[in-house]
Amino acid sequence: MSARTSLSASRPDVAVLGGGLSGRLLAWQLIRASARVALYERGDADGSSAAGWVAAAMLAPLAEAAVAEPSIVEMGALGLERWPGIIDTLPEHVFFQRNGTLVVWHQPDRAEAVMFDRRMRANAPPELLRGGVERIAGAQLKDVEPALAGRFQEGWLLPNEGQLDNRQLLRALAAGLEMAGAELHWHTEIAEGAYPDAGLVIDCRGLGAREALTQLRGVRGEVVRIHAPGIGLRRPVRLLHPRYPIYIAPKENDLYVIGATELESEDMSPMTVRSALELLSAAHSLNPAFGEARIVELNVNCRPALPDHLPRVQWDGARLLRVNGLYRHGYLLAPAVTAEACALAQALMQTTGAPAIGNFSNKAGNPAGNAFDWEAWRAGRPWPDLFRQA
Repeated sequence: MSARTSLSASRPDVAVLGGGLSGRLLAWQLIRASARVALYERGDADGSSAAGWVAAAMLAPLAEAAVAEPSIVEMGALGLERWPGIIDTLPEHVFFQRNGTLVVWHQPDRAEAVMFDRRMRANAPPELLRGGVERIAGAQLKDVEPALAGRFQEGWLLPNEGQLDNRQLLRALAAGLEMAGAELHWHTEIAEGAYPDAGLVIDCRGLGAREALTQLRGVRGEVVRIHAPGIGLRRPVRLLHPRYPIYIAPKENDLYVIGATELESEDMSPMTVRSALELLSAAHSLNPAFGEARIVELNVNCRPALPDHLPRVQWDGARLLRVNGLYRHGYLLAPAVTAEACALAQALMQTTGAPAIGNFSNKAGNPAGNAFDWEAWRAGRPWPDLFRQA
């Protein structure tokens, strides 16, 4: 059930399995580098079955430094810088904002703020901290975020951070791939081992790859989407709390995405009343005007995580790559991780004598036709530990 096929009947250079965020973005980079690309996705062109559909798409490497490894922060900082350029190449509008992140807390929870600050500074590189954290006293909050005036005594503004609209992005990537001539196979599930014929196969199926990546687990994410005219938050807000730290991300047209950081569960059933009450009550504590908002959607999905909570690009030693484990950092990490996967694909295509696919940097690569030196290539990449060989 292909939505569109290329005019050429020859096999593609690359078959990408999984059309969520990573699969679409990777396919987009490959096709813009003149590769013939086929994309296979069990869901629809909108991406409504992907983990990336249920997300706030906050691009907040400093805020994530409080809970993530330094390599996540580094890749996330690169991703934040690259997103505007990626979006500019797409044929449809994608909301992107770089107005910072505001971190606040109620005074009884100040201990959470102290811990957050300590972990953030321990994991963030110095260059990200310089000019990246501003202490906000209660009186200043009125100017920074008028919707929260008088609600909090202190907070932090992380002025360089951003966000985008995840659903607009997924749709724009699908539209771009179609216009560029990719073979798009929507509603097509690929079973483990039954791969389509292609020069390279890149598996981006997330939890769909569990048969091969047995250590994968799902981490439940829950979001509420509400329509709240008149509140006017200017940027994503993180509310620190010992039980349910939440975020509220304002999108276009008075739409807000409210979510919790993570739930250690693979349950894909609908959101519980307790979760909905906690998320909505926390939003109400930020600004009571949220009590008059209209609930547009309650939604859940599970994000793929490996035991170390780090992403992985894995090579089988032949023609199969796997990109997985982006966990709860998908939109933050996807530009860096997929660019590294593309670089590996390019190196493999060159060294097997197949046509090169684009102009990716390959400082440690080898001339076409030579044996691929995995260890030398891997050592020359910015994050060698991202790569594994099966």
